[in-house]
Amino acid sequence: MDALESSRFLREVINTINDGFFLVGPDGRILMANPALERLTGYEAGELVGQTCAILNCDACVRSRSLGGGHWCRLFDRKDEHRKRCTLVRRDGTAITVLKNAKVLKEDGRVIAAVETITDITAVVEKDRRIEELSRLLGSDEGFAGMVGTSPAMQRVFKIIERAAESDAPVLVLGPSGTGKELAARAIHELGRRKNGAYVQLNCAALNEALLESELFGHVRGAFTGAVRDRQGRFEAAHGGDIFLDEIGDIPLPIQVKLLRVLETKRIERVGDNASREVDVRIIAATNRDLGRLVRAGRFREDLLFRINVIPIHLPPLADRREDIPLLAAHFLKGIRERDGRDVTGLTPEALRLLTAYGWPGNVRELRSALEYACVIAEGGRLGVEHLPQHIAGAIWHPEYAAAGSAGHAGHDVGGGGRFGQHSGLVGLEAQSGPAVEEGQGNGLRIGEGGAATGGHYSLGGRPARQERERAELVEALHAAGGNVSEAARLLGVHRGTVRNRMLRLGIDVRKAVAG
Repeated sequence: MDALESSRFLREVINTINDGFFLVGPDGRILMANPALERLTGYEAGELVGQTCAILNCDACVRSRSLGGGHWCRLFDRKDEHRKRCTLVRRDGTAITVLKNAKVLKEDGRVIAAVETITDITAVVEKDRRIEELSRLLGSDEGFAGMVGTSPAMQRVFKIIERAAESDAPVLVLGPSGTGKELAARAIHELGRRKNGAYVQLNCAALNEALLESELFGHVRGAFTGAVRDRQGRFEAAHGGDIFLDEIGDIPLPIQVKLLRVLETKRIERVGDNASREVDVRIIAATNRDLGRLVRAGRFREDLLFRINVIPIHLPPLADRREDIPLLAAHFLKGIRERDGRDVTGLTPEALRLLTAYGWPGNVRELRSALEYACVIAEGGRLGVEHLPQHIAGAIWHPEYAAAGSAGHAGHDVGGGGRFGQHSGLVGLEAQSGPAVEEGQGNGLRIGEGGAATGGHYSLGGRPARQERERAELVEALHAAGGNVSEAARLLGVHRGTVRNRMLRLGIDVRKAVAG
């Protein structure tokens, strides 16, 4: 291959790479540019060649020139290679973040040019920003509007929220009452591409069919008695943003038909009007009901379920993430203290162990209410068992409570259920030798060492028998499921992570369980 053919071959290779490539002379003028650079910058090669690379407005080069030096770029002063992240300005004025690699070319020790490649990393930078914001809002002890948790279950939820926020696809938030479905929906909006648009919410269970239709789609004057003027509905109000439809499982079937039409056509018709109006809205829906069961009962349209259940987010009940209870308690007590000026210094070890052991059928909402009550009764100082609501504090005196179970513990899935029943609403207190929540640094409350709960009148007693019943039930489910943890969780009516946690706590070997 002669020199001419080699040159042509090299140019063909350069023109096929996906990264922007350009050659720059010692005077800063661009000598060569490939098609990828044209796509990245919006300039044609003819507009770039012969111009100084200042045309790209690289922020790193601008800083270098402001610091002085013998050349247009520090690269030529240092005579070495560099790799850095910088920002360029495209022909249309938009900024992009790129990773720039540059190396000088020398001949007889003299610098004759520089080869530079740029890779567009704008999407990566934006994703990192969203992850950082998500961690700040949802993963910190401050939480996001009360949505707090460091447990594996909640970290998975936060990750799905971050991914859902990047999309315009419909989201369905599932979970028992009190788990924070409204907060999850708000987080999706705040972290998403529509965060600068409207966020409109509506509780679909709070209105009858006629009022719900008018609230969702609006109405025109004279559409019904009392309609004295035109009025836009929630979908029009949410144009360009997100609409949160809480309790979507309670929507009447006729409204479901119209909602499905909106999802398919992106258009609505006001009540009493034949004209359709375009709406650009992302739907976030939530329910604590089993939509799969409602479909089978003919009370929810299957095609609508398919359309709204594109990105499902399952919020775990509080009983499935007990390790978050101390953090949640600290978070809520800090808020109560700051809001009401109460001199609350924390929780006694016994109170925290009881909170950690209790079943929480009302989930996070019930925990917050219990702490609000305790703060009023205690009037300051450390909160003890005696300050908690009677139905919680009294549970430690009634061992039969453990056998009663709590329907609020079931994991929520579309089409879920289980035949093995629910476990105790109160796990043996003597096993919960956790820390106490006390006043300290940072969030105003800290987790302090509480000491073991050994015997005493706070113990339920009878733990071995209860554990054996729990163990036998779990082994039976694993055996029936052939060792499949997910199937065992479905049979028990709990989350898969709950089964794994119980297996670890009870020392169950899945192979032995299957073997019987």
